[in-house]
Amino acid sequence: MKRIVVLGAGESGSGAAILAKEKGFDVFVSDCGTISDPYRALLDQNDVPWEDGKHTEELILNADEVVKSPGIPLTAPLIKKLQAQGTPIISEIEFAARYTDAKMICITGSNGKTTTTSLIFYILKQAGLNVGLAGNIGNSLALQVAHEKHDYYVIELSSFQLDNMYDFKADIAILLNITPDHLDRYDYTFQNYVDAKFRITRNQTAEDAFIYWAEDPVIDREMKRLQLGATLYPYGFNMPNPLPVGEDELALKGRHNVLNSMAATIAANVVGVRKDVIRESLMTFQGVEHRLQYVATVRGVRWINDSKATNVNSCWYALESMTTPTVLILGGKDKGNDYSEIDELVKQKCHTLVFMGLHNEKLHEHFDSFGLQIIDTDNLHDAIQGAYQAAKEGDTVLLSPCCASFDLFKSYEDRGEQFMQAVRNL
Repeated sequence: MKRIVVLGAGESGSGAAILAKEKGFDVFVSDCGTISDPYRALLDQNDVPWEDGKHTEELILNADEVVKSPGIPLTAPLIKKLQAQGTPIISEIEFAARYTDAKMICITGSNGKTTTTSLIFYILKQAGLNVGLAGNIGNSLALQVAHEKHDYYVIELSSFQLDNMYDFKADIAILLNITPDHLDRYDYTFQNYVDAKFRITRNQTAEDAFIYWAEDPVIDREMKRLQLGATLYPYGFNMPNPLPVGEDELALKGRHNVLNSMAATIAANVVGVRKDVIRESLMTFQGVEHRLQYVATVRGVRWINDSKATNVNSCWYALESMTTPTVLILGGKDKGNDYSEIDELVKQKCHTLVFMGLHNEKLHEHFDSFGLQIIDTDNLHDAIQGAYQAAKEGDTVLLSPCCASFDLFKSYEDRGEQFMQAVRNL
């Protein structure tokens, strides 16, 4: 019996383990952290043996194949040992795709992935299709393949997930944009990150679709260099407009969301969704939590939760959409950020910067010379109180951190939830 070892027991790992068990494999799950109670219960219900708080090498190195959590870097010592002995290491998406004939609509990019993925899912649901939402959002693809068996899957893919995909093929691949992100995982070499993003086109043929923002300079450069097998669907502001509604009629506001809506529209057209369904969906979609999410107006000040902005380019889009004087809360775990991308918008839109992180030295080095009010904090409470004192009636307080959340929070969702709760308690 083939032995499958799953490293990491979060959403993707637990799902992979359940699917592997269903397919008759000898399965073992190992997580060096603490497995959360819901996933422990899921594994126990399905008689999947597991360990947490450690990796027992003799129970792992005998695997025929390893399914690795996207959060584990390829440089981890255990991963290197597995590679050295030739053990195949794959992603949960790669594993799950072996057991379904469903059409795969896959979305990647540095920014806009969750919004675009959610919008495409919404359009297909409105069209009455049997569709699942997977990847970085929704339930794991593996668990859905095991228990739900959809005809279509709309999948948000990070570069980490793409790193360990080999035979997987997207029927529709969407690349939204590429800006520096996660460089700490890619030897601080931008091209390595670019190459990871373009893995979404791997194994595609002329029967498949590749939808991409043609005006992105990095994507444009790579498209001139690469020979791709897919049928190409470029989009952009200076190209024929695929939208069946005017920009002012879109539910999602902001120039970046016009592009996201274009990508979603083309994907829906390729699937064959009726134009009237697409039109109605674009006008009624409610957006994504923690992405430019309105929280409350307190003392005449609007508070906006953009906790999902875990890189500088996401913050750029958030600032670009601001129409009032802004207090910007930023900071967290720096991933090799280049803050110069937002310099002009910070100078134009912001009168106060609130730093919220355990290590704000890089933020001070970059922004202190701008002549803005700077408030230095190392916790959420002080950050919110500082912003509250600095904001005037008619201002906006924007949480758009540019950074990962792991210095002070469990996740960007946790950061966003705590922020919204604290604001509502002001």
